[in-house]
Amino acid sequence: MDMIKRTLYLEQIKPFMHTNLIKILIGIRRSGKSTLLRQIMDDLYHQDIHKNQIIYLNFEDYQIRKYKDATVLHDYLATKLVEGKKTYLFLDEIQEVDHFEEVVNSLNSTKDVDIYLTGSNSKMLSGEYATLLTGRYKSFHIFPFSFKELVMYHQDIDSKTLFSMFIAYGGFPVIQGFKHAGEKVSILRDLYDSVVIRDIVQRYNVNSVDTLDKYMSYLLNTISSQFSAQNIINYFKNEGRTISKETLYNYITYAKDVLLIYSAKRYDLKGKKLLSTNEKYFVNDQGLRATKFDNIKDIEKILENIVFFELLRRGYEVSVGNIDDQEIDFIASKNNEIHYYQVSYIMGTPKTRERELDRKSVV
Repeated sequence: MDMIKRTLYLEQIKPFMHTNLIKILIGIRRSGKSTLLRQIMDDLYHQDIHKNQIIYLNFEDYQIRKYKDATVLHDYLATKLVEGKKTYLFLDEIQEVDHFEEVVNSLNSTKDVDIYLTGSNSKMLSGEYATLLTGRYKSFHIFPFSFKELVMYHQDIDSKTLFSMFIAYGGFPVIQGFKHAGEKVSILRDLYDSVVIRDIVQRYNVNSVDTLDKYMSYLLNTISSQFSAQNIINYFKNEGRTISKETLYNYITYAKDVLLIYSAKRYDLKGKKLLSTNEKYFVNDQGLRATKFDNIKDIEKILENIVFFELLRRGYEVSVGNIDDQEIDFIASKNNEIHYYQVSYIMGTPKTRERELDRKSVV
């Protein structure tokens, strides 16, 4: 089956097309960024933009490795610009190019170009990158398929069965053509290994791969739970291992950088302020968790994870609410509007219903 059109993202990007704002698509590996670039290119073709006005480079392609040199890349792109017309540049996995920000900033400032970048590292939007591109870019976070997109993709599967599949194996596009659980988990395991081992170990020179993997497993197992550094240290101690707080927090930073995990800060509803402790962590797609744990067995955690990322897809800023000793699962804000969400798998018992509805009443 052909890849579905990712309408949610296309509609978000469309208002910024044909402008000199650099469009940056950030997403974990294999989340569909390259396909989305091709869909944007197809849209341009339908607008009668000539193919020689569109340049596409994928920096994971070994054949174009020479363009990973910033100077070589700049000079090559400069020769490809169409005189008297806007040229559209699509640069896929641009973080593979050292000093790429200098190249795109120069072209964007001096030439008639419309630039689209993808990357699988959140640092593209921070530090020196963001400083140089300040005011010149618009970012979009791209995630694996939502359940709505899966329904569009798998039109031959009933929604109840499909939702069970979504809970169990997630929404990575790359696994959707495979029917057997073993095949899906095998692909997801390779993807997990590439994110953790390739992206984290190589990029950040991590010495103890085993300790890193053990820690990532702990995070995956405890998604949607309050983070406690001491609990993790105790966990490692019980396993006969030691891990320092510095290493622990470094690993969290690395996992965030490669977009393996996202965090939701805790918001004190009485004090009207964000708290610096007790964040919750969520895995980018529950399929990555399926490489180590049974998602169906832990369905309550998975449902909370799904809701968190669905809110992000819809453009909300998401935090966890706290009022006295009670918790609001999610506070979602956008355009000066605030919404409160509780996530519960079963509310059959009076005690559970009372607890969940009482949390709603406190706000």
